[in-house]
Formats: sequence, C-alpha cells, structure tokens
Amino acid sequence: MDGSIPDKRYFRIGEVGRLLNVQPYVVRYWESEFKTVRPIRTRSDQRLYRRKDVEELMLIRKLLYEENFTIHGARKQLRKLRGEEPFTAPPTAAVQEELLTEIEKGLRQIREIVSRA
Repeated sequence: MDGSIPDKRYFRIGEVGRLLNVQPYVVRYWESEFKTVRPIRTRSDQRLYRRKDVEELMLIRKLLYEENFTIHGARKQLRKLRGEEPFTAPPTAAVQEELLTEIEKGLRQIREIVSRA
C-alpha cells in the first residue's frame, strides 16, 4: 500500500481491497463497523466506493494495522480527529476533594474490617 489513490470517480470492492492490501471481506466488515464508509450500490447491488470512502478506509487501516487500535478505539479516534468527541472538562477541585474524601472513608472501613479479623 503506497498511499496513492488512482484518479477515478468510483472503485469496486476488489480495487479497494488491492489499494488497502486487504481482502474484500475485510472492506465489507469495516463498512459495517464504521458508518462513515457508505458506498453507493448499483442496480446489480455492487458496491461502488467514492474517493472519500477509500480515503476513510485508508485511515481506518492505518489506525487498525499500524497504530494497533481496536475497532472501538479506532471509531473513537476517528470521532476525535473530526472534532465530534465531546470535550470533558477535568474535575474541579471541589469534585476532586469529594472523591478523595470518599476514597479515604472507604479505606478506613477496610482497615477497620481487617483489624477485626
């Protein structure tokens, strides 16, 4: 896989598989797992992938095969790359203090149980 996509409008699944260096069933599986890949269907129900689909599949392949993401992790990473992942602010000092208090309480209870035994 050299990363270059031929200058074509549509690609059949076999061509996409060769470009990605994977079997066509892998392409179909990724299509089912990653909703951003949506090939059009011909009247004879053949998949035709657009250039943007092929680019997306190349990115998916990179995440899975080179960066060793799981399917779930790759989905999450794609959302992050697109800015779709919701921003979660770090907990405030008050929340952190409350968590620490709960942890301390739990540890005291464990110590009490262990000291009774």
